[in-house]
Amino acid sequence: VSCLQDFFLIYCHIWDDKNTNVRVSLPAVCFVWQIAMIVLFGVFIRYNPESDAHWVEHMRTENISSDIENDFYYRYPSFQDVHVMIFVGFGFLMTFLKRYSFGGVGFNFLIASFGLQWALLMQGWFHFLDHSTGKIYIGVENLINADFCCAGSLIAYGALLGKVSPVQLMVVTLFGVTLFAVEEYIILHLLHCRDAGGSMVIHAFGGYYGLAISWVLYRPNLHLSKRLNGSVYHSDVFAMIGTLFLWMFWPSFNSAITDHGDGQHRAAINTYLALASTVLTTVAISSMSQKKGKLDMVHIQNATLAGGVAMGTAAEFMISPYGSLIVGFCTGIISTFGYLFVTPFLENKLKLQDTCGVHNLHAVPGMLGGFIGAIVAAAASEEVYSREGLIDVFDFEGKHANRTVGTQGGYQAAGTCVAIAFGLVGGAIVGFILKFPIWGDPADDNCYDDEVYWEVPEDEETIPPVLEYNNHMIHKHQDIAESNFSVEQS
Repeated sequence: VSCLQDFFLIYCHIWDDKNTNVRVSLPAVCFVWQIAMIVLFGVFIRYNPESDAHWVEHMRTENISSDIENDFYYRYPSFQDVHVMIFVGFGFLMTFLKRYSFGGVGFNFLIASFGLQWALLMQGWFHFLDHSTGKIYIGVENLINADFCCAGSLIAYGALLGKVSPVQLMVVTLFGVTLFAVEEYIILHLLHCRDAGGSMVIHAFGGYYGLAISWVLYRPNLHLSKRLNGSVYHSDVFAMIGTLFLWMFWPSFNSAITDHGDGQHRAAINTYLALASTVLTTVAISSMSQKKGKLDMVHIQNATLAGGVAMGTAAEFMISPYGSLIVGFCTGIISTFGYLFVTPFLENKLKLQDTCGVHNLHAVPGMLGGFIGAIVAAAASEEVYSREGLIDVFDFEGKHANRTVGTQGGYQAAGTCVAIAFGLVGGAIVGFILKFPIWGDPADDNCYDDEVYWEVPEDEETIPPVLEYNNHMIHKHQDIAESNFSVEQS
Protein backbone atom coordinates (compact mmCIF):
# COMPACT_ATOMS: atom_id res chain seq x y z
CA VAL A 1 0.00 0.00 0.00
CA SER A 2 2.78 2.41 0.95
CA CYS A 3 4.76 1.71 -2.25
CA LEU A 4 1.67 2.20 -4.39
CA GLN A 5 0.85 5.53 -2.77
CA ASP A 6 4.49 6.68 -3.11
CA PHE A 7 4.24 5.92 -6.84
CA PHE A 8 1.16 8.13 -7.10
CA LEU A 9 2.93 10.94 -5.23
CA ILE A 10 5.97 10.78 -7.54
CA TYR A 11 3.66 10.61 -10.53
CA CYS A 12 1.78 13.77 -9.59
CA HIS A 13 4.97 15.69 -8.65
CA ILE A 14 5.76 15.82 -12.37
CA TRP A 15 2.87 18.29 -12.73
CA ASP A 16 3.10 20.67 -9.78
CA ASP A 17 1.44 23.62 -11.48
CA LYS A 18 -2.32 23.32 -11.47
CA ASN A 19 -4.44 24.97 -14.15
CA THR A 20 -7.97 25.37 -12.81
CA ASN A 21 -9.38 27.00 -15.95
CA VAL A 22 -12.30 24.76 -16.98
CA ARG A 23 -13.75 27.16 -19.56
CA VAL A 24 -13.28 24.59 -22.32
CA SER A 25 -13.37 21.24 -20.53
CA LEU A 26 -16.50 21.79 -18.38
CA PRO A 27 -18.77 23.12 -21.18
CA ALA A 28 -17.43 20.40 -23.52
CA VAL A 29 -18.24 17.62 -21.02
CA CYS A 30 -21.69 19.05 -20.24
CA PHE A 31 -22.68 19.61 -23.87
CA VAL A 32 -21.28 16.36 -25.26
CA TRP A 33 -22.63 14.16 -22.47
CA GLN A 34 -26.06 15.82 -22.53
CA ILE A 35 -26.30 15.39 -26.31
CA ALA A 36 -25.31 11.74 -25.80
CA MET A 37 -28.14 11.40 -23.27
CA ILE A 38 -30.63 12.84 -25.76
CA VAL A 39 -29.52 10.38 -28.45
CA LEU A 40 -29.55 7.36 -26.11
CA PHE A 41 -32.94 8.30 -24.68
CA GLY A 42 -34.29 8.65 -28.20
CA VAL A 43 -33.09 5.15 -29.04
CA PHE A 44 -33.93 3.28 -25.82
CA ILE A 45 -36.30 5.09 -23.42
CA ARG A 46 -40.09 4.91 -23.68
CA TYR A 47 -43.02 5.41 -21.27
CA ASN A 48 -44.23 2.29 -19.49
CA PRO A 49 -47.92 1.28 -19.74
CA GLU A 50 -48.87 3.27 -16.62
CA SER A 51 -47.43 6.53 -17.97
CA ASP A 52 -48.33 6.02 -21.65
CA ALA A 53 -51.38 7.51 -23.37
CA HIS A 54 -52.57 3.93 -23.97
CA TRP A 55 -53.28 3.64 -20.22
CA VAL A 56 -57.04 3.60 -20.87
CA GLU A 57 -56.68 0.57 -23.12
CA HIS A 58 -54.29 -1.02 -20.61
CA MET A 59 -56.89 -0.57 -17.85
CA ARG A 60 -59.48 -2.34 -19.94
CA THR A 61 -57.12 -5.18 -20.89
CA GLU A 62 -55.89 -5.74 -17.31
CA ASN A 63 -59.35 -5.28 -15.78
CA ILE A 64 -58.23 -2.22 -13.77
CA SER A 65 -61.24 -0.36 -12.47
CA SER A 66 -59.82 3.05 -11.52
CA ASP A 67 -56.99 5.46 -12.28
CA ILE A 68 -56.16 5.42 -8.58
CA GLU A 69 -54.58 1.99 -9.12
CA ASN A 70 -51.89 3.60 -11.27
CA ASP A 71 -48.53 3.14 -9.51
CA PHE A 72 -47.97 6.90 -9.68
CA TYR A 73 -50.43 7.47 -6.84
CA TYR A 74 -48.64 4.94 -4.61
CA ARG A 75 -45.05 5.89 -5.38
CA TYR A 76 -45.02 9.63 -6.12
CA PRO A 77 -45.15 10.83 -2.49
CA SER A 78 -42.09 8.67 -1.74
CA PHE A 79 -40.39 9.85 -4.93
CA GLN A 80 -40.94 13.45 -3.91
CA ASP A 81 -39.34 12.85 -0.52
CA VAL A 82 -36.36 11.01 -2.01
CA HIS A 83 -35.91 13.73 -4.63
CA VAL A 84 -35.78 16.39 -1.91
CA MET A 85 -33.19 14.33 -0.04
CA ILE A 86 -30.96 14.07 -3.12
CA PHE A 87 -31.01 17.73 -4.12
CA VAL A 88 -31.72 19.61 -0.88
CA GLY A 89 -30.60 17.19 1.85
CA PHE A 90 -27.30 16.05 0.40
CA GLY A 91 -26.67 19.49 -1.14
CA PHE A 92 -27.06 21.53 2.02
CA LEU A 93 -25.33 18.94 4.20
CA MET A 94 -22.17 19.76 2.24
CA THR A 95 -22.33 23.52 2.84
CA PHE A 96 -20.53 23.34 6.19
CA LEU A 97 -17.19 24.57 4.82
CA LYS A 98 -16.75 28.31 5.40
CA ARG A 99 -15.85 29.11 1.76
CA TYR A 100 -17.27 26.19 -0.22
CA SER A 101 -21.06 26.48 0.04
CA PHE A 102 -21.50 27.23 -3.68
CA GLY A 103 -19.46 24.16 -4.55
CA GLY A 104 -21.23 21.99 -2.00
CA VAL A 105 -24.78 22.63 -3.14
CA GLY A 106 -24.03 23.64 -6.75
CA PHE A 107 -21.87 20.69 -7.79
CA ASN A 108 -24.28 18.37 -5.97
CA PHE A 109 -27.00 19.83 -8.25
CA LEU A 110 -24.84 19.28 -11.35
CA ILE A 111 -23.79 15.69 -10.80
CA ALA A 112 -27.23 14.57 -9.56
CA SER A 113 -28.85 16.04 -12.69
CA PHE A 114 -26.42 14.18 -14.94
CA GLY A 115 -26.39 11.05 -12.79
CA LEU A 116 -30.15 10.48 -12.81
CA GLN A 117 -30.20 10.49 -16.63
CA TRP A 118 -27.31 8.04 -16.90
CA ALA A 119 -28.87 5.93 -14.13
CA LEU A 120 -32.15 5.56 -16.04
CA LEU A 121 -30.16 4.11 -18.92
CA MET A 122 -27.76 1.92 -16.94
CA GLN A 123 -30.41 0.51 -14.63
CA GLY A 124 -32.74 0.15 -17.59
CA TRP A 125 -30.24 -1.96 -19.54
CA PHE A 126 -29.67 -4.24 -16.54
CA HIS A 127 -33.17 -4.46 -15.05
CA PHE A 128 -35.92 -3.18 -17.35
CA LEU A 129 -34.84 -3.83 -20.94
CA ASP A 130 -37.57 -5.47 -23.03
CA HIS A 131 -35.57 -7.85 -25.19
CA SER A 132 -38.41 -8.23 -27.67
CA THR A 133 -38.44 -4.52 -28.54
CA GLY A 134 -34.99 -3.42 -27.33
CA LYS A 135 -36.61 -0.59 -25.34
CA ILE A 136 -36.56 0.51 -21.70
CA TYR A 137 -40.00 1.39 -20.34
CA ILE A 138 -39.91 3.83 -17.43
CA GLY A 139 -42.37 4.97 -14.78
CA VAL A 140 -42.26 6.59 -11.36
CA GLU A 141 -40.45 3.65 -9.74
CA ASN A 142 -37.62 4.06 -12.25
CA LEU A 143 -37.27 7.69 -11.15
CA ILE A 144 -36.89 6.59 -7.52
CA ASN A 145 -34.28 4.00 -8.46
CA ALA A 146 -32.38 6.59 -10.53
CA ASP A 147 -32.25 8.91 -7.51
CA PHE A 148 -30.96 5.99 -5.41
CA CYS A 149 -28.27 5.37 -8.00
CA CYS A 150 -27.22 9.03 -7.87
CA ALA A 151 -26.95 8.83 -4.09
CA GLY A 152 -23.90 6.55 -4.35
CA SER A 153 -21.97 9.17 -6.32
CA LEU A 154 -23.13 12.00 -4.04
CA ILE A 155 -21.84 10.05 -1.05
CA ALA A 156 -18.50 9.66 -2.81
CA TYR A 157 -18.48 13.42 -3.43
CA GLY A 158 -18.58 13.93 0.33
CA ALA A 159 -15.14 12.35 0.69
CA LEU A 160 -13.76 14.54 -2.12
CA LEU A 161 -15.48 17.81 -1.20
CA GLY A 162 -13.35 20.86 -1.93
CA LYS A 163 -10.45 18.92 -3.49
CA VAL A 164 -11.65 18.13 -7.02
CA SER A 165 -12.87 20.00 -10.09
CA PRO A 166 -16.41 19.84 -11.51
CA VAL A 167 -15.05 17.91 -14.51
CA GLN A 168 -13.57 15.31 -12.18
CA LEU A 169 -16.94 15.07 -10.40
CA MET A 170 -18.66 14.34 -13.71
CA VAL A 171 -16.17 11.52 -14.29
CA VAL A 172 -16.75 10.23 -10.74
CA THR A 173 -20.49 10.19 -11.46
CA LEU A 174 -20.15 8.53 -14.87
CA PHE A 175 -18.17 5.62 -13.44
CA GLY A 176 -20.03 5.65 -10.11
CA VAL A 177 -23.43 5.16 -11.73
CA THR A 178 -22.00 2.47 -14.03
CA LEU A 179 -20.43 0.54 -11.15
CA PHE A 180 -23.59 0.98 -9.08
CA ALA A 181 -25.78 -0.55 -11.79
CA VAL A 182 -23.46 -3.57 -12.09
CA GLU A 183 -23.12 -4.24 -8.35
CA GLU A 184 -26.84 -3.68 -7.84
CA TYR A 185 -27.59 -6.28 -10.52
CA ILE A 186 -25.22 -8.78 -8.92
CA ILE A 187 -26.52 -8.22 -5.37
CA LEU A 188 -30.25 -7.93 -6.00
CA HIS A 189 -30.68 -10.30 -8.95
CA LEU A 190 -27.84 -12.82 -9.07
CA LEU A 191 -27.50 -13.18 -5.28
CA HIS A 192 -31.19 -12.38 -4.72
CA CYS A 193 -30.50 -10.17 -1.68
CA ARG A 194 -33.05 -7.83 -0.12
CA ASP A 195 -31.86 -4.26 0.39
CA ALA A 196 -34.85 -1.92 0.46
CA GLY A 197 -33.02 1.13 1.86
CA GLY A 198 -29.68 0.47 0.19
CA SER A 199 -27.37 -0.11 3.16
CA MET A 200 -25.30 -2.34 0.87
CA VAL A 201 -25.82 -1.13 -2.68
CA ILE A 202 -25.96 2.61 -1.89
CA HIS A 203 -24.17 3.45 1.35
CA ALA A 204 -21.48 0.78 1.65
CA PHE A 205 -20.66 1.04 -2.05
CA GLY A 206 -20.80 4.85 -2.23
CA GLY A 207 -18.83 5.30 0.98
CA TYR A 208 -15.97 2.99 0.05
CA TYR A 209 -16.01 4.23 -3.56
CA GLY A 210 -15.39 7.79 -2.37
CA LEU A 211 -12.81 6.74 0.22
CA ALA A 212 -10.82 4.75 -2.34
CA ILE A 213 -10.78 7.71 -4.74
CA SER A 214 -9.74 10.05 -1.95
CA TRP A 215 -6.93 7.70 -0.90
CA VAL A 216 -5.51 7.58 -4.44
CA LEU A 217 -5.85 11.38 -4.75
CA TYR A 218 -3.98 11.93 -1.47
CA ARG A 219 -2.63 15.50 -1.18
CA PRO A 220 0.55 15.64 0.94
CA ASN A 221 0.40 19.42 1.25
CA LEU A 222 -3.30 19.81 1.93
CA HIS A 223 -2.40 21.50 5.21
CA LEU A 224 -1.74 24.61 3.09
CA SER A 225 -5.53 24.95 2.76
CA LYS A 226 -6.17 24.19 6.43
CA ARG A 227 -7.41 27.74 7.05
CA LEU A 228 -10.47 26.98 4.88
CA ASN A 229 -11.07 23.39 6.00
CA GLY A 230 -13.56 24.29 8.67
CA SER A 231 -16.90 25.92 9.32
CA VAL A 232 -18.25 29.22 10.57
CA TYR A 233 -21.48 29.78 12.46
CA HIS A 234 -23.76 30.38 9.48
CA SER A 235 -22.27 27.57 7.36
CA ASP A 236 -23.00 25.07 10.12
CA VAL A 237 -26.58 26.32 10.30
CA PHE A 238 -27.02 25.79 6.56
CA ALA A 239 -25.55 22.29 6.83
CA MET A 240 -27.98 21.55 9.67
CA ILE A 241 -30.84 22.35 7.27
CA GLY A 242 -29.56 19.53 5.06
CA THR A 243 -29.38 17.22 8.08
CA LEU A 244 -32.97 17.91 9.06
CA PHE A 245 -34.30 17.33 5.54
CA LEU A 246 -32.45 14.03 5.36
CA TRP A 247 -33.52 12.99 8.86
CA MET A 248 -37.19 13.76 8.26
CA PHE A 249 -37.43 12.04 4.88
CA TRP A 250 -35.25 9.00 5.58
CA PRO A 251 -38.27 6.78 6.38
CA SER A 252 -39.47 7.50 2.83
CA PHE A 253 -36.01 6.69 1.46
CA ASN A 254 -35.91 3.26 3.09
CA SER A 255 -39.51 2.39 2.23
CA ALA A 256 -39.84 3.95 -1.23
CA ILE A 257 -39.46 0.79 -3.33
CA THR A 258 -40.60 -1.87 -0.87
CA ASP A 259 -43.72 -3.90 -1.60
CA HIS A 260 -47.03 -2.11 -1.12
CA GLY A 261 -48.74 -2.83 2.15
CA ASP A 262 -47.11 -4.17 5.31
CA GLY A 263 -43.52 -4.09 3.99
CA GLN A 264 -43.60 -0.39 3.18
CA HIS A 265 -45.42 0.39 6.41
CA ARG A 266 -42.92 -1.57 8.51
CA ALA A 267 -39.88 -0.04 6.77
CA ALA A 268 -41.05 3.47 7.59
CA ILE A 269 -41.68 2.58 11.26
CA ASN A 270 -38.32 0.84 11.72
CA THR A 271 -36.39 3.70 10.15
CA TYR A 272 -38.32 6.31 12.12
CA LEU A 273 -37.43 4.63 15.41
CA ALA A 274 -33.77 3.97 14.53
CA LEU A 275 -33.24 7.62 13.60
CA ALA A 276 -34.78 8.85 16.84
CA SER A 277 -32.60 6.55 18.93
CA THR A 278 -29.46 7.62 17.06
CA VAL A 279 -29.96 11.28 17.97
CA LEU A 280 -29.84 10.62 21.71
CA THR A 281 -26.71 8.46 21.66
CA THR A 282 -24.96 10.90 19.31
CA VAL A 283 -25.68 13.79 21.66
CA ALA A 284 -24.55 11.71 24.63
CA ILE A 285 -21.19 10.70 23.14
CA SER A 286 -20.56 14.17 21.70
CA SER A 287 -21.12 15.74 25.12
CA MET A 288 -19.01 13.12 26.91
CA SER A 289 -16.08 13.77 24.57
CA GLN A 290 -15.70 17.39 25.68
CA LYS A 291 -14.38 18.40 29.10
CA LYS A 292 -17.20 20.87 29.67
CA GLY A 293 -19.84 18.72 27.99
CA LYS A 294 -20.32 20.98 24.98
CA LEU A 295 -21.72 19.52 21.75
CA ASP A 296 -19.83 19.36 18.46
CA MET A 297 -21.94 20.40 15.47
CA VAL A 298 -20.06 17.96 13.21
CA HIS A 299 -21.47 15.06 15.21
CA ILE A 300 -25.01 16.45 15.26
CA GLN A 301 -25.00 17.12 11.51
CA ASN A 302 -23.76 13.67 10.54
CA ALA A 303 -23.84 10.91 13.14
CA THR A 304 -27.53 11.56 13.87
CA LEU A 305 -28.29 10.15 10.39
CA ALA A 306 -26.34 6.92 10.79
CA GLY A 307 -29.35 5.02 12.16
CA GLY A 308 -31.20 5.51 8.88
CA VAL A 309 -28.21 4.16 6.97
CA ALA A 310 -27.83 1.09 9.19
CA MET A 311 -31.54 0.30 9.05
CA GLY A 312 -31.63 0.28 5.23
CA THR A 313 -31.32 -3.46 4.60
CA ALA A 314 -33.39 -4.71 7.53
CA ALA A 315 -36.03 -1.97 7.25
CA GLU A 316 -38.71 -4.24 5.79
CA PHE A 317 -37.78 -7.23 7.98
CA MET A 318 -39.50 -8.12 11.27
CA ILE A 319 -36.69 -6.69 13.36
CA SER A 320 -39.29 -5.43 15.89
CA PRO A 321 -39.62 -1.84 17.18
CA TYR A 322 -37.20 -2.34 20.07
CA GLY A 323 -34.72 -3.93 17.65
CA SER A 324 -34.85 -0.76 15.55
CA LEU A 325 -34.10 1.31 18.64
CA ILE A 326 -31.12 -0.93 19.44
CA VAL A 327 -29.75 -0.49 15.89
CA GLY A 328 -30.04 3.28 16.19
CA PHE A 329 -28.57 3.27 19.70
CA CYS A 330 -25.45 1.35 18.66
CA THR A 331 -24.96 3.11 15.34
CA GLY A 332 -25.05 6.57 16.92
CA ILE A 333 -22.25 5.54 19.29
CA ILE A 334 -20.14 3.93 16.54
CA SER A 335 -20.56 6.85 14.12
CA THR A 336 -19.73 9.52 16.71
CA PHE A 337 -16.66 7.60 17.89
CA GLY A 338 -15.68 7.42 14.23
CA TYR A 339 -15.65 11.20 13.95
CA LEU A 340 -13.74 11.51 17.21
CA PHE A 341 -11.03 8.90 16.65
CA VAL A 342 -11.21 7.03 13.32
CA THR A 343 -11.18 10.01 10.95
CA PRO A 344 -7.97 11.49 12.48
CA PHE A 345 -6.39 8.00 12.41
CA LEU A 346 -7.26 7.50 8.73
CA GLU A 347 -5.71 10.83 7.79
CA ASN A 348 -2.58 10.58 9.92
CA LYS A 349 -1.76 6.88 9.48
CA LEU A 350 -3.41 5.77 6.22
CA LYS A 351 -3.16 9.09 4.36
CA LEU A 352 -6.89 9.11 3.67
CA GLN A 353 -8.40 12.60 3.59
CA ASP A 354 -12.16 12.33 4.10
CA THR A 355 -13.67 15.83 4.03
CA CYS A 356 -17.22 15.00 5.19
CA GLY A 357 -16.45 11.87 7.16
CA VAL A 358 -18.37 9.53 4.84
CA HIS A 359 -16.48 6.65 6.46
CA ASN A 360 -18.47 7.23 9.66
CA LEU A 361 -21.84 8.19 8.18
CA HIS A 362 -22.12 5.90 5.15
CA ALA A 363 -19.33 3.33 4.76
CA VAL A 364 -19.27 1.73 8.21
CA PRO A 365 -23.01 2.11 9.00
CA GLY A 366 -23.78 0.77 5.51
CA MET A 367 -21.55 -2.24 6.11
CA LEU A 368 -23.11 -2.78 9.54
CA GLY A 369 -26.58 -2.44 8.01
CA GLY A 370 -25.77 -5.16 5.49
CA PHE A 371 -24.60 -7.56 8.20
CA ILE A 372 -27.52 -6.66 10.47
CA GLY A 373 -29.82 -7.56 7.58
CA ALA A 374 -27.99 -10.88 7.17
CA ILE A 375 -28.43 -11.74 10.87
CA VAL A 376 -32.11 -10.77 10.93
CA ALA A 377 -32.77 -12.73 7.74
CA ALA A 378 -31.03 -15.85 9.08
CA ALA A 379 -33.06 -15.61 12.30
CA ALA A 380 -36.43 -15.33 10.50
CA SER A 381 -39.04 -17.96 11.27
CA GLU A 382 -42.58 -18.91 10.33
CA GLU A 383 -43.71 -18.13 13.88
CA VAL A 384 -42.69 -14.49 13.41
CA TYR A 385 -43.43 -13.98 9.70
CA SER A 386 -45.92 -16.76 8.82
CA ARG A 387 -45.25 -18.96 5.80
CA GLU A 388 -46.76 -16.49 3.35
CA GLY A 389 -44.96 -13.64 5.08
CA LEU A 390 -41.56 -15.29 4.59
CA ILE A 391 -42.29 -15.83 0.91
CA ASP A 392 -43.44 -12.23 0.50
CA VAL A 393 -40.65 -10.50 2.45
CA PHE A 394 -37.74 -12.54 1.04
CA ASP A 395 -39.34 -13.23 -2.35
CA PHE A 396 -38.92 -17.01 -2.03
CA GLU A 397 -40.52 -17.71 -5.38
CA GLY A 398 -39.51 -19.26 -8.69
CA LYS A 399 -35.97 -20.61 -8.68
CA HIS A 400 -35.53 -19.30 -5.10
CA ALA A 401 -38.60 -21.09 -3.75
CA ASN A 402 -36.51 -23.69 -1.88
CA ARG A 403 -34.03 -21.26 -0.35
CA THR A 404 -33.90 -21.37 3.45
CA VAL A 405 -33.62 -18.34 5.70
CA GLY A 406 -30.13 -19.45 6.76
CA THR A 407 -29.01 -19.52 3.15
CA GLN A 408 -30.64 -16.13 2.60
CA GLY A 409 -28.65 -14.72 5.50
CA GLY A 410 -25.43 -16.02 3.94
CA TYR A 411 -26.27 -14.39 0.63
CA GLN A 412 -27.08 -11.13 2.39
CA ALA A 413 -23.61 -11.12 3.99
CA ALA A 414 -22.03 -11.97 0.64
CA GLY A 415 -23.89 -9.07 -0.96
CA THR A 416 -22.40 -6.68 1.58
CA CYS A 417 -18.91 -7.89 0.69
CA VAL A 418 -19.62 -7.47 -3.03
CA ALA A 419 -20.71 -3.85 -2.47
CA ILE A 420 -17.55 -3.06 -0.48
CA ALA A 421 -15.32 -4.74 -3.07
CA PHE A 422 -16.92 -2.82 -5.95
CA GLY A 423 -16.48 0.42 -4.03
CA LEU A 424 -12.82 -0.12 -3.14
CA VAL A 425 -11.61 -1.57 -6.44
CA GLY A 426 -13.74 0.70 -8.62
CA GLY A 427 -12.76 3.75 -6.58
CA ALA A 428 -9.04 2.95 -6.86
CA ILE A 429 -9.31 2.65 -10.65
CA VAL A 430 -11.31 5.87 -10.99
CA GLY A 431 -8.88 7.65 -8.65
CA PHE A 432 -5.99 6.68 -10.88
CA ILE A 433 -7.86 8.05 -13.92
CA LEU A 434 -8.43 11.32 -12.07
CA LYS A 435 -4.69 11.57 -11.39
CA PHE A 436 -4.05 12.63 -14.97
CA PRO A 437 -3.31 16.39 -15.09
CA ILE A 438 -6.11 17.27 -17.49
CA TRP A 439 -9.08 17.80 -15.21
CA GLY A 440 -8.43 21.29 -13.80
CA ASP A 441 -8.32 20.31 -10.12
CA PRO A 442 -7.10 22.88 -7.56
CA ALA A 443 -3.62 23.05 -6.08
CA ASP A 444 -3.02 21.92 -2.49
CA ASP A 445 -3.01 25.52 -1.26
CA ASN A 446 -6.21 26.38 -3.14
CA CYS A 447 -8.69 23.74 -1.94
CA TYR A 448 -12.01 24.33 -0.17
CA ASP A 449 -12.42 27.69 -1.90
CA ASP A 450 -15.38 28.64 -4.11
CA GLU A 451 -13.39 31.36 -5.88
CA VAL A 452 -11.55 28.70 -7.91
CA TYR A 453 -14.66 27.70 -9.90
CA TRP A 454 -17.36 30.25 -9.00
CA GLU A 455 -17.96 33.96 -9.37
CA VAL A 456 -18.17 34.88 -5.70
CA PRO A 457 -19.77 38.20 -4.69
CA GLU A 458 -17.74 40.48 -2.49
CA ASP A 459 -18.45 40.42 1.22
CA GLU A 460 -20.80 43.13 2.38
CA GLU A 461 -18.94 46.26 3.38
CA THR A 462 -19.40 47.36 6.95
CA ILE A 463 -21.05 50.79 7.00
CA PRO A 464 -19.74 52.73 9.98
CA PRO A 465 -22.42 54.24 12.21
CA VAL A 466 -22.83 58.03 12.30
CA LEU A 467 -22.97 58.15 16.07
CA GLU A 468 -20.62 56.20 18.28
CA TYR A 469 -19.47 56.36 21.85
CA ASN A 470 -16.35 58.51 22.04
CA ASN A 471 -14.32 55.84 23.78
CA HIS A 472 -15.09 53.43 20.88
CA MET A 473 -13.75 55.76 18.23
CA ILE A 474 -10.09 55.24 19.05
CA HIS A 475 -8.23 53.43 16.22
CA LYS A 476 -11.49 52.80 14.33
CA HIS A 477 -12.45 54.13 10.89
CA GLN A 478 -9.39 56.35 10.76
CA ASP A 479 -10.11 57.19 7.14
CA ILE A 480 -13.35 58.91 8.24
CA ALA A 481 -13.37 62.36 9.75
CA GLU A 482 -14.07 62.34 13.47
CA SER A 483 -17.54 63.34 14.50
CA ASN A 484 -18.12 66.05 17.06
CA PHE A 485 -21.20 64.24 18.27
CA SER A 486 -21.15 62.35 21.49
CA VAL A 487 -23.71 60.50 23.52
CA GLU A 488 -24.31 61.96 26.93
CA GLN A 489 -25.61 59.91 29.76
CA SER A 490 -28.62 61.32 31.53
